[in-house]
Amino acid sequence: MAAAVLAAAGAVRRRAVDRLVLLGELGLDGSVRGIRGVLPAVLAAARAGHDQVVVPAANAAEAALVDRVQVLALDNLTQLVAHLEGTTPLVPYERGALPAEPPVPDLGDVVGQTAGRRAVEVAAAGGHHLYLAGPPGAGKTMLAERLPGLLPPLDEEAALEVTAIHSIAGTLPPEAPLVTRPTFEAPHHSATMAALIGGGSGQIRPGALCRAHRGVLFLDEAPEFPRAVLDTLRQPLERGQVTIQRAAGAATFPCRAQLVLAANPCPCASAAGDSACTCSPLERRRYQSRLSGPLLDRVDLRVDLPPVTRAAWLDGLGAPESTAVVAERVARARAAAGERLAGTELRLNSEVPGRMLRERFVIPRASLSLAERALERGSLSVRGFDRVIRVAWTLSDLAGRTVPGPDQVAEALGMRLQRVAA
Repeated sequence: MAAAVLAAAGAVRRRAVDRLVLLGELGLDGSVRGIRGVLPAVLAAARAGHDQVVVPAANAAEAALVDRVQVLALDNLTQLVAHLEGTTPLVPYERGALPAEPPVPDLGDVVGQTAGRRAVEVAAAGGHHLYLAGPPGAGKTMLAERLPGLLPPLDEEAALEVTAIHSIAGTLPPEAPLVTRPTFEAPHHSATMAALIGGGSGQIRPGALCRAHRGVLFLDEAPEFPRAVLDTLRQPLERGQVTIQRAAGAATFPCRAQLVLAANPCPCASAAGDSACTCSPLERRRYQSRLSGPLLDRVDLRVDLPPVTRAAWLDGLGAPESTAVVAERVARARAAAGERLAGTELRLNSEVPGRMLRERFVIPRASLSLAERALERGSLSVRGFDRVIRVAWTLSDLAGRTVPGPDQVAEALGMRLQRVAA
């Protein structure tokens, strides 16, 4: 606005302002301050045919992520006037090397918990949602924190998409302008609906679910979240995007994140397990019922974690597999799924719609006998049946098979029904 006023008043050349995109907040002292959402604004400018943008110095590294646009950085309005007059042109900003990524938590730190480690590997390979239940100290949080390390790095398109979301949210670290790894969001159970999904009375900002796009959303102590807040996740998890409506307008954010829920088996949360539990059966059922059936029906993997034994903790026979070893298997499984899904817009087994599972990726009926019986007994819903098939394909990819067999379907069904009583 200041540049337009100066051009209209004849203080600077109008031609110099033409086709120039200016982003930033002008202070009363003439300083130009950084703002949120610079990356998506520069991307929009590039798509509109602009080849030069002026941004605050604080946002220069972020804006320079768009290669096809020349970035001019400044600190105050005086520098802009000198540039527009041609006396002291602004020097194009050159982006330096991106800082090294910090090390991720290693899966080798988790001892015991064979079922939990297997579930995290399957979740990473197929993009499946996961529910971990167990007493305190069983390793629920440790497993969830190590899931992003098993996921492949973000490609260029996904990295820019995730970075743009964090730019709008104001959570992009200035020293690391590009998000190249899957993110990990772990909001506290006191988080509101707006904090989890997104919102705001003024500018609409993405919530934790959107910031976890292409990454992991971890809800520890999930039954402690308000049930209404948890149930708002159902539609975004299915659609992969969320639209937030306000009187002043609407905003749509992508939110294709992996959901990981963690919960204690009961309110007393005895570390010794069921043998030391002081809760009545009614109290346990009330506690577990805080997670609604429709939400759990969207979770593919449900795993009970027993207390870690002394033998597993102190007398382990060997070091557990590291993140690097498991990540290699995950990468091979994702590559196999990618070849099978070539020609579609799908990338992961968890994204395959039910109709395609039944028409294009058909599993022999003999291999589905256990799952069909569970469907007839009412242990599985139709949605749950499709999810068992998706997990079976992921297990088949991990095993190097071309089609899931009875063993893969049985393992997928076991991972699905462990927490069905909740």
